[in-house]
Amino acid sequence: MKQKLLLLVAVGFAVGLTFPYVSLDSADSRLTVQPGLHYAVLVVHIFTAAVALVVGPLQFMPRVRARRRLHRVLGRVYLLGGVLPSALATVPVAIWSGRPLTQVGLTTAAVLWLATGVLAYRAARRRDFTAHRAWMMRNYALTLLAVTARLLVPLLLLTQLPFGGAPDPKALIPAGQTLGWIVNLIVAELLIRRASASRGSPAAVR
Repeated sequence: MKQKLLLLVAVGFAVGLTFPYVSLDSADSRLTVQPGLHYAVLVVHIFTAAVALVVGPLQFMPRVRARRRLHRVLGRVYLLGGVLPSALATVPVAIWSGRPLTQVGLTTAAVLWLATGVLAYRAARRRDFTAHRAWMMRNYALTLLAVTARLLVPLLLLTQLPFGGAPDPKALIPAGQTLGWIVNLIVAELLIRRASASRGSPAAVR
C-alpha cells in the first residue's frame, strides 16, 4: 500500500516536472536557461530524473521483487536510464545556476546519488540483499529530492512571512534544494534502522 501511494506521488510529480519541457522549447522552461547546450542538458536532467522517480517505487514492491528478472531489468533502467544520466547532468545545471548554495548543494547530492547507486549495485552483485535494499532506500531518498524541494520552498516561504513580508520564492529555491536531500536521507536512515531493529540485525551500511 505504501509503495503504491509512493508510486502515485512519483507519477504525479514526474508529469508536473516534465510537462513544461515536452515542447522542447526553451521559452517554456521554468528555469532561466540559454537556448542550446544549457537547455538540452536541463531537459536530459529532468526527463531522466522522472524515469528514476517513477521506476524507483516499483523496485520496493514485493510482487516486483519476487520476480527477480523483472526486478533486475527495472533496476538497470532505474540506475542506467534514470540516476546515472540525471546525476551527471545535475552538475552542469547546478554550476550554470550561478547560485553558490545550489552549486554546492546539488553537486553534493549528485555525487551521493551516484555513490549510493554504485554501492547498491555492488551489494546486489555480492548477493547481500539487506545492504542492497538499504542503499537503494538511501538512493531513492536522493531521487525524491525532486519532490521534497518543491514542498519545502513554500514551507520556507511561510516561515519567513512573520519576519518582514514575503521574500522572492526563487531566492528560497537553493535552500529548499539543499535541505531536501538532507531531510530525505535522515528519514531514509531512520526507516533503515527501524527495519533493521525489527529484524534484530545491525543496520546495513557496508
